[in-house]
Amino acid sequence: MSVQEVEGGRFVRQANRFTDRITADGSSGFPAEPGRYRLFVSYACPWAHRTLIVRRLLGLEDAIGVGVVDPIRDERGWRFPDRDPVTGAVFLSELYLSTDPSFQGRYTVPSIWDTVTERLVTNDFPNITTMFETEFTAHHRPGAPDLYPEALRTEIDELNGLVYTTVNNGVYKAGFATSQAAYEEAFDALFDTFGRLEERLSTRRFLFGDDITEADVRLYPTLARFDAVYHGHFKCNLKRLVDYENLWAYARDLYSVPAFGETTNFDHIKRHYYVTQRNINPSGVVAKGPLVDWTTPHGRDR
Repeated sequence: MSVQEVEGGRFVRQANRFTDRITADGSSGFPAEPGRYRLFVSYACPWAHRTLIVRRLLGLEDAIGVGVVDPIRDERGWRFPDRDPVTGAVFLSELYLSTDPSFQGRYTVPSIWDTVTERLVTNDFPNITTMFETEFTAHHRPGAPDLYPEALRTEIDELNGLVYTTVNNGVYKAGFATSQAAYEEAFDALFDTFGRLEERLSTRRFLFGDDITEADVRLYPTLARFDAVYHGHFKCNLKRLVDYENLWAYARDLYSVPAFGETTNFDHIKRHYYVTQRNINPSGVVAKGPLVDWTTPHGRDR
C-alpha cells in the first residue's frame, strides 16, 4: 500500500516509482518469459489482491512466481515471514534500495522482481493486471477468459477511473482525511458511486454483462474489505455492503469463483488494517466482527 500523505486535510497517494513494462516481444528490455519474474504481494492489500486474482484466472501460476509478505507492517515496511527464498530478502525495502539506493518513499506491494537483471521492474499497480492480460497471452491457460477485450477497453478504462477515484482510493480518502470537509467529500463520492453501481448491477450479472472483466477485478477487493474494515475503521458507515441487494449478491457471486474467493484472506486483511494503522486505531485491537456469510447463494446466475 502506498504512502499516507495529507494535503489540506486530503489524502494523497504516493506516485509509483518503478514503471517499466514487461512486453511479449521483449522490446521493453523485459520479455514475458515464464519463470523469470517474481510478484510480491500482501493478502491484505487490495492493489496486490487484484494481481493474485488475475494470475489465477489466467492460469499464470507457473509462469509468475509469488512471494507473500506478513500482514503486519512496521516502520521498516513489509517483511517476509521467512527470508524470501528467491531473492534472500527479509524486508521488501532491501529490493527497493538495491534497485534504487536513493529511494525514500514507502515500499509498496504489488511489485515485480526480475530474477535475470536482479532489480524491481514495476510497482505500478494500475498496469500490472493489464500487463498480465495483454503481454503474457502466450502463457495463459487454455480457455482463459479475455479480461480486457479490445472492443471494451475504452469503456472499461472509463469505469475503472471512476471506481478508482471514488471507491478503491475513495475509502482511503475518507479514512485518512484530517479535515471534516475532506472526509465528507470522499464519503459522499463513495456512496454516490455505490448507488450507481447498485443500479448498474440490477440489469447485468457483472459490470460489463455476462463475463468477468478487468473492471470486476478492480472493484472486488474493495468490496471484500468493506464491511470488515472500511465501514468502521475508515468511517465509511452510511451503509454496509450487505445492505445493497445487487452489490452484495454480485460480490458473493465473484467470491464463489476460486480466483476471487481463495485469494481473499480476511484474517490478513483485518490484522493489517487494525494493527498496522495505529494513527487510526492506536490500541491495535482487532475488531472481532462482523459476522458475514460470503457463501450464501447469490442467485446472480439467474
